[in-house]
Amino acid sequence: MTVPINYWALLVCVIINMVLGMLWYGPLFGKPWMRMSGISQEKMAKTPDMAKKVTISMILAAITSFIMAFVLAHSIAFASSYLQISGLNAGLQGAFWNWLGFVMPVTMSIVLWEMKPWKLWFINTSYYLVALCLMGTVISLWQ
Repeated sequence: MTVPINYWALLVCVIINMVLGMLWYGPLFGKPWMRMSGISQEKMAKTPDMAKKVTISMILAAITSFIMAFVLAHSIAFASSYLQISGLNAGLQGAFWNWLGFVMPVTMSIVLWEMKPWKLWFINTSYYLVALCLMGTVISLWQ
């Protein structure tokens, strides 16, 4: 079975995810996220080659955003075919079930094994829920 993938939609998903990440971990939740993650402006200022590290991180984030959108597009296509649903309903259901089945339990390890606060887990995992729902919306409307 060939899954029809709209690569323009995936590119838009990458852009949306990158913008969301800048907002989420910047003005929306940046300060509590940094505090709970043990990151400080002072540490970042003292890090050698910080600009290079940020550039590499942004490139890798864009690549992983593309992979996430690509896999979500396949998941939505398969679920749509199996469940006989389409449109926004398919995109949001695909996003939610992938988040619930894969992202939420895997990210919970930061609380269970790394002893990080639940609030940090909530900031991180809710970011992925919003990101996947936005991606699912774009993918489902552009199929």
